[in-house]
Amino acid sequence: MFIKACLNGSRSAGEHPRLPLTPAELAADAVAVRLAGAGAVHVHPRDATGRESLDAADVGAATTAIRAAAPGLPVGVSTGLWIAGGDASARLEAVTAWAALPAGARPDFASVNLSEPGFGELARVLLEAGIGVEAGVWTPADAATLTASGLAGRMTRILVEVIDAPYEEAVPRATAVLDRLGGSPAPRLLHGEGPATWPLVAEAVRLGLATRIGLEDTLLDPDGGPAADNADLVRRALSAPSP
Repeated sequence: MFIKACLNGSRSAGEHPRLPLTPAELAADAVAVRLAGAGAVHVHPRDATGRESLDAADVGAATTAIRAAAPGLPVGVSTGLWIAGGDASARLEAVTAWAALPAGARPDFASVNLSEPGFGELARVLLEAGIGVEAGVWTPADAATLTASGLAGRMTRILVEVIDAPYEEAVPRATAVLDRLGGSPAPRLLHGEGPATWPLVAEAVRLGLATRIGLEDTLLDPDGGPAADNADLVRRALSAPSP
């Protein structure tokens, strides 16, 4: 099963003692999760103050460090609109600058949420720079938007993401999105956040889909105890039984 490790997300340093934030920490964690069985990593680079950043220098520093420590491991980053303070134009400008990074400093792929404005233009900028796009699809309406965009076939993956759902609603919400995607050609990756995390790991196993796990999505192991670190979460996900 393909599993992507989401190492840090928007979390702050105090939320978990093993949360990686700096390029060196991200690189060390990338090595650990690869040994645990992860096939790729997804990270939220930080600036010198520890805040999430879309600046090319910060994205390049994180990507370069991970590549040096874990050669060949695909590296993905976020383009979440909140990182640019909700300003879609500022986000587009920042991401456009990634094309000028040396090839080894450019991420392999970036996630772009359909629920945020500017999906089509941002996706095209990334594709033109040789950076793959993961389409973040949270709802059936997002799935419809992706289909209408004409870009579905150019996506590296379609991320079926269940956000802010209670445990018992995780699978039904995911099913509704998957059904709406229909025959969209890109591979699917199914995952949840918070209480939806572990039921959707199990559902991904059942459906034979890729999934992701990491401290971005949950601070708890499947038994409800504190997660040790990202590598332990990957190991637990790879041994998860299907429902």
